[in-house]
Amino acid sequence: MELIMTKDTTAWFASWFDTPFYHILYKDRDYGEAQLFMDNLTQYLNIPEGGTILDLACGKGRHSVYLNSLGYTVTGADLSENSIAHAKQYENDTLRFQVHDMCQPFGKRFDAVFNLFTSFGYFEEEADNLKTIEAIRDNLNPFGFGVIDFMNTDYVIDNLVPEETKTVDGIDFHLKRTYKDGYIIKHITFTHNGETYNYEERVRAFTLNDFEALFEQANVYLLDVFGDYKLRKFDNKTSERLILIFK
Repeated sequence: MELIMTKDTTAWFASWFDTPFYHILYKDRDYGEAQLFMDNLTQYLNIPEGGTILDLACGKGRHSVYLNSLGYTVTGADLSENSIAHAKQYENDTLRFQVHDMCQPFGKRFDAVFNLFTSFGYFEEEADNLKTIEAIRDNLNPFGFGVIDFMNTDYVIDNLVPEETKTVDGIDFHLKRTYKDGYIIKHITFTHNGETYNYEERVRAFTLNDFEALFEQANVYLLDVFGDYKLRKFDNKTSERLILIFK
């Protein structure tokens, strides 16, 4: 499928995530719920005080900052140079940000590696999904845990809103969603200052079975599966999230 972008790049997420429009569209996400998730997750994993966390695909660093406020030593990593440049204003002795491709090992080991809020399955190359899980494995110390927080694709497909318009900061974002060829695709069109922009988000519709197969290939062990940010049991039909704990 052709990807329409406003600047030359090899992958859609390297372009769309680097624009200010991405952050405008998603500015009203429920961060209270996200913080509750961080509280529940760190308690469940029993990460030691001062423990080290790698926040992979950290965006502008909001969750890294919150994890750091809970007393953890946090590194936020993201492919988006703009997002990391923004996040660096929050740095302190126990909070660092850097540009990093999550397909590659980070070169350090952590008590936990978090990949949050469906920041997986974007790659053009199928092999990069496995490489990312292998990289997370290599980034964990012997007592460390990996966490992938993904959408429950069965639930998303069943509840797909084919078309809607969201107005944020005076911009009308026209959204079209489809499920095609194993991907959930969101087409985003809007006009700003007389110029029309077109972007597409493509996320591989991974199921629990798909992740289990990847984990087996990467030689990591799935310890637990949750279905929401309160860490309730995963249900294929009703859970909104697919939260995987592994090592």
